[in-house]
Amino acid sequence: TEFAKITPVLLKSRTGEFDLESVLFLKLRSLGICDLGCIGECTNLERLDLSGNNITNLAPLSSLRRLLVLNLSANRITKPICSCDSIQTLNVAGNLISSIENLYCLKSLRKLESIRLKDNTYDYSNPVCKNSSYRNILLEMFPNIKVLDGERVVGRGSDLYQLCKDIDDIIKGIFSNGNITVKYCSSPSAGIYRNGPLPELPDCKPWIEDGFLDIKTSSNTIIEEAYKQFS
Repeated sequence: TEFAKITPVLLKSRTGEFDLESVLFLKLRSLGICDLGCIGECTNLERLDLSGNNITNLAPLSSLRRLLVLNLSANRITKPICSCDSIQTLNVAGNLISSIENLYCLKSLRKLESIRLKDNTYDYSNPVCKNSSYRNILLEMFPNIKVLDGERVVGRGSDLYQLCKDIDDIIKGIFSNGNITVKYCSSPSAGIYRNGPLPELPDCKPWIEDGFLDIKTSSNTIIEEAYKQFS
């Protein structure tokens, strides 16, 4: 069922709450919504998912001062004007944001830690993502950003993300340029690759001794009974 406009009836039926101020979490995905209507009456809303709709105007969200997580992916937004100062996570992938200038309206979101304009999993993007410098500009614009387009850019785990990305780029470069040569032999230790023969590898020893993972019974009556029932 599609709903062109958010109404109190829609909100109450979706949340089971009679008082809209009691709604903390709200998911209105893929309902054909183009008018946010009375969404502003959910003044205590903390998490809001409006993905997969036809939304263009975000003005009704301005009263959601406690909103922390906002998902607006796959809509028709050209300029994400949003004055919800408490937002920490914002997803606007799969919209129509065409320039960096159209993102300046988000500079007031000083608590923003995660923003997504592109999502490769669902093949969502924005025209602005074709600008190779948009990531650097966003990082300068939002000093507290920890995650950009699903990749951790600062803090714990950022080095791993960067390392994996570098390795992925190198592998893609090797295969795309045809610079890798492998000669297959009957013996795995006699393989030849681009930089010479593969080194001999010592036999690997098992990490644990035989029987280490075997279930051992105990003389304790309770444990024995539990073991029997488990068996």
